[in-house]
Amino acid sequence: MAPTHASIMWMDGSLLPWSEGTTHVMSHVLHYGSGVFEGIKCYHTPDGPAIFRLEDHMQRMADSADSYGMQVPYTVDELVNASVEVVKANKLESGYIRPIVFYGYDSLGVHPNNCPIRVAIACFDWGAYLGDEGITKGVRITVSPWKKFHWSSFPTTAKGSGQYLNSLLAVIEARKRGFDEALLLNSEGNIAEGSGQNLFIVKDGRLYTNNKEASILMGITRDTIIKLSEDLDIPLEITDLIPDQLLTADEAFFTGTATEVTPIRELDGHTIGDGKPGEITLWLRAVYLDIVQGKRPEYQHWLTYV
Repeated sequence: MAPTHASIMWMDGSLLPWSEGTTHVMSHVLHYGSGVFEGIKCYHTPDGPAIFRLEDHMQRMADSADSYGMQVPYTVDELVNASVEVVKANKLESGYIRPIVFYGYDSLGVHPNNCPIRVAIACFDWGAYLGDEGITKGVRITVSPWKKFHWSSFPTTAKGSGQYLNSLLAVIEARKRGFDEALLLNSEGNIAEGSGQNLFIVKDGRLYTNNKEASILMGITRDTIIKLSEDLDIPLEITDLIPDQLLTADEAFFTGTATEVTPIRELDGHTIGDGKPGEITLWLRAVYLDIVQGKRPEYQHWLTYV
């Protein structure tokens, strides 16, 4: 589902119309992918719109920028406030928020030299990332022929713009072959992640996921599920994962800001479990949705109300 943008965005310290959120075609970021970004969701709650783990996302963007030596000209608190401004200015009840920090134009050398660092935040109305059917029935995925780049090649814990060319190749190839999403393996042949999601496996009532050594992005939704597993007394093991573990799993699911908690029903034609969203997957998804919709008082600290 293609996202529909809101009419007002924030750029370099000011609110402005969507049509004015521009940069030059010779900007460094367009040639070298020299930017970092985040994906954040705002949800409708009984107490008004609330943004989920906003400060954590902005802190990760600042950390990502630091990984690339970029000096963000705004504090995390300023970026948090700017996000709230954008949601408020657009009178949104819910939506997807996309902040980005990137190098603009000064020179075309690989070294950014004096290229200005620019910052923008926009909002979108975006439906289920992997489709409504994927949420109710589970998604069909395939092992990608493209490997996830190694953490020694890129800072895999950073959400860098150029790094997502790897994901782009994987998901285009998967969709071309009729699958909903790609699964990337790392250079060791272990499971890394989806094109934009972390992965969890359920086996015999125990939850499994991998860690940064698998060359994954340390997802904030992933972190949320890990914390929930402890609160809900679901045993969890963080370890390397191999494709055979996914094939023989009782349940499996993706996590991510846009993906939320989306069940996986099939890997390359092999049914996972009984081919339906599993009990633990559905339990975690229900609790997660309760939290982001403001229905769990004990998790209110994760919500920034607008």
